[in-house]
Amino acid sequence: MADFLPACKFVTTHGVRGELKAQPLCDGAAFLSHIRRLYATARGEGETPLLGVRAQGSMLLVRLGGVEDMDAARALVGRTYYFAKADAKLPKGRYFIDDLIGCAVADADTGRVYGTIAAIERPAAHDVYTVRADDGQEYLFPAVPEFLDRVDVAGRAVYVRPIDGMFGPAVNGDEE
Repeated sequence: MADFLPACKFVTTHGVRGELKAQPLCDGAAFLSHIRRLYATARGEGETPLLGVRAQGSMLLVRLGGVEDMDAARALVGRTYYFAKADAKLPKGRYFIDDLIGCAVADADTGRVYGTIAAIERPAAHDVYTVRADDGQEYLFPAVPEFLDRVDVAGRAVYVRPIDGMFGPAVNGDEE
């Protein structure tokens, strides 16, 4: 688990006062508006005050401390900036993808481990976990309240209540 996660990638300048247009690499402007500083590297180097962020369509407009004209902004185009996870406060029931990748996926009732979370996508209204079993087989798990029992980030486990057949062939004996 990383201490610093990607916030945005600067794609071009915006105006003449040093504002940057950026591709969001996190939840977007509302999330970043609560962050007070960004970092030039994923190791936390190059701390820079985040003075402002606002949405412009699917992009962000970002103002950084010390970037006051187009030339200073142009020097940052193409760079990715990071935020410290410690600076972010997530609502209850929300987790960083980085914290869930690699967690064991276990049955909430039996403890049976189905595999580990290999990837997380959000194709619609909810997340979909790619769960990789020990044999390499991958299963898609919809992270909705009906199936997701609880998340234990500290214990590196996600407890689920799957329907029969969700993690392989059905075993309830009803199939013909």
